[in-house]
Amino acid sequence: MSDCLFCKIADGQIPAKVVHQDDDAVAFLDINPQAPTHFLVVPRKHIPTLNELVPEDDALLGRLARLAARLAAERGIAQDGFRVVINTNRGAGQSVFHVHLHVLGGRPLSWPPG
Repeated sequence: MSDCLFCKIADGQIPAKVVHQDDDAVAFLDINPQAPTHFLVVPRKHIPTLNELVPEDDALLGRLARLAARLAAERGIAQDGFRVVINTNRGAGQSVFHVHLHVLGGRPLSWPPG
């Protein structure tokens, strides 16, 4: 989508501190980190919210989750624990309408969030 911030980052049109990229996804550091480790995992396919997922996206979402776990391990937060968050729509805090996983760790995370 031409006006989507995350599509532009995935295409390399907007710079980001990329920690991983492949044919399906891009992961980059959050510009407003909420934990010592905070990165986003973004599919290259533009999907505005979880509400727009279709059955064909099931494998993609699974790959994103596995990538989040692998990158958490590589960044040293998997053993102590990390959180994966997907905000859906404005009421939940979604500000960029392109599905993305927030991966946070490196400090104790309280519950409930929010």
